[in-house]
Amino acid sequence: MSPRVLAYVLLLSVLLTCSLSLEDEDEDYEDVTVSQMLAPKAQDTGATQILNQLLREYDKKLRPDIGVRPTVVDVGLLVNSIGPVSSINMEYQIDIIFAQTWTDSRLSYNGTMKRLTLNSNMVGLIWLPDTIFRNSKNADSHWITTPNQLLRIWNDGRILYTLRLTINAECQLQLHNFPMDEHSCPLIFSSYGYPRDEMIYKWRKNSVEAADQKSWRLYQFDFMGLRNTTDVIKTTAGEYVLMTVYFDLSRRMGYFTIQTYIPCILTVVLSWVSFWIKKDATPARTALGITTVLTMTTLSSVARTSLPRVSYITAMDLFVTVCFLFVFAALMEYAALNYCSNSARTPTCGEPKRSNYSVLDVRPPPHAVIALHNSLYWQDFEDACAYDCLDGKDCRSFFCCFEECKGGGWRRGRVHLDLLDLDAYSRVFFPTSFLLFNIVYWVGYLYL
Repeated sequence: MSPRVLAYVLLLSVLLTCSLSLEDEDEDYEDVTVSQMLAPKAQDTGATQILNQLLREYDKKLRPDIGVRPTVVDVGLLVNSIGPVSSINMEYQIDIIFAQTWTDSRLSYNGTMKRLTLNSNMVGLIWLPDTIFRNSKNADSHWITTPNQLLRIWNDGRILYTLRLTINAECQLQLHNFPMDEHSCPLIFSSYGYPRDEMIYKWRKNSVEAADQKSWRLYQFDFMGLRNTTDVIKTTAGEYVLMTVYFDLSRRMGYFTIQTYIPCILTVVLSWVSFWIKKDATPARTALGITTVLTMTTLSSVARTSLPRVSYITAMDLFVTVCFLFVFAALMEYAALNYCSNSARTPTCGEPKRSNYSVLDVRPPPHAVIALHNSLYWQDFEDACAYDCLDGKDCRSFFCCFEECKGGGWRRGRVHLDLLDLDAYSRVFFPTSFLLFNIVYWVGYLYL
């Protein structure tokens, strides 16, 4: 055999030997990996056997200790967040972790494991309390990335079941003191089908806790605290244990102060500018009065957009209405002043006596246009007016048109006011009355 042939034979034998060794290593690796994956631990085998044994003859349709004693369910809440609160829909949103604990003797077991921590796959295989939230409009449970449910079973049959919920609950807001109102929004839950003689709810120790409030969306409210109560409600189906958690909220006034109160006050103050404008400037005073009235109308309509259509008067409605009345009164003040000014220029008393005029006098009668320049006529006219006024014929109310009317026996019980100085009176009356109203308003709603 030639050397070349021997070389080929040796090369083929080496390649064959290497391939066989690689195949043996792969088989060994595969055997080890499969054995590691398929060989269960002793603890896992024990948990599986315990669950299989517990559920072998378990009937989840029946509550624990049925026909013997009522099932006691201890409840607790962890509040993740509250808000937002809707005043228009009268509801609020809350995110909670709801925990229930009860004892089911059918799930007690003997073993080295004192507790079994299970996921949501086990929830549908055992009996659960039929708890409902009575004042919820809608509720959602969280399913991302897996159902947010926890189930723990102790060896003595004690069970802990928790789940995360987001609830839109009803809260009947009493808006009489809006926007200085405070509310207690309830979260009410009970059993749907089991009356008190079959299932009883109890609060656990430290049963209601609140998480960090930095993530809460209480934009217009401050969280003042919470409290829990236990009641019994009577229905046609029996007596049920009613569990309630109250969340105390206080409204913040910052938004409404900037959007409503300050503009209303400034509009009322702006309407007083007309008292310092001459009464002859009719276009300026009329335009200013109408503008302030329309501004108050707009502010009144905007203030109601953040409220439901309640039939009673709120604190904000009262303030806006009074501000509107002040603005409207300022406009009416100029209308009264303008009317009185024009009336003072027009003679209203009787004609002067014509005894001073001769029958043979060929001049025009006193009421003619030519007589307007006759000083004798106007002297007689003023005497007649003063005589009528002093006689009580022209002053039937407490408003007088002549200074002479200040005296006289007829003036008893009357007050002399000069309507031509109505602006001077208004400069004092309007600011003083508005200041008194604000003192009574803010003290009454904030401190009483």
